[in-house]
Amino acid sequence: MNRHELRDRSFKLLFRKEFNSPEDMPEQVRLFCSDPEYGTSQDEDSEFVRSRYDNIISRIEEIDSIIDDNSEGWKTDRMGKVELSLLRLAVYEMLFDDDIPTAVAMDEAVELAKTYGQDNSGAFVNAILTKVKESKKLG
Repeated sequence: MNRHELRDRSFKLLFRKEFNSPEDMPEQVRLFCSDPEYGTSQDEDSEFVRSRYDNIISRIEEIDSIIDDNSEGWKTDRMGKVELSLLRLAVYEMLFDDDIPTAVAMDEAVELAKTYGQDNSGAFVNAILTKVKESKKLG
């Protein structure tokens, strides 16, 4: 699986968090990673997605704070679930994953927002990520 497909899968798993209790998420992760559409729970790609999800969840308060600090009039508790999940994934990649260039994380999040979000989702995600980039002085 290529990086775009792994990012898409990571987004879809992170999106599930918005509709399930914290207690149910371990089972949701297991079910997601064993779904034949997405691979098997034993393959390398599923392990990557599971690890990415765990890493984001472990920093979710910090990530949400960064998103809140860089969005005007929109706090994380008011954002659409698609946009919020994509912002969380992109902010994680921008700040905590040295293997992914900032521009790639931003571009991919905007493209996924256009695919899964509403008409203005791409612009909304781009605006917030641009502010994050500038506030954190990322390249």
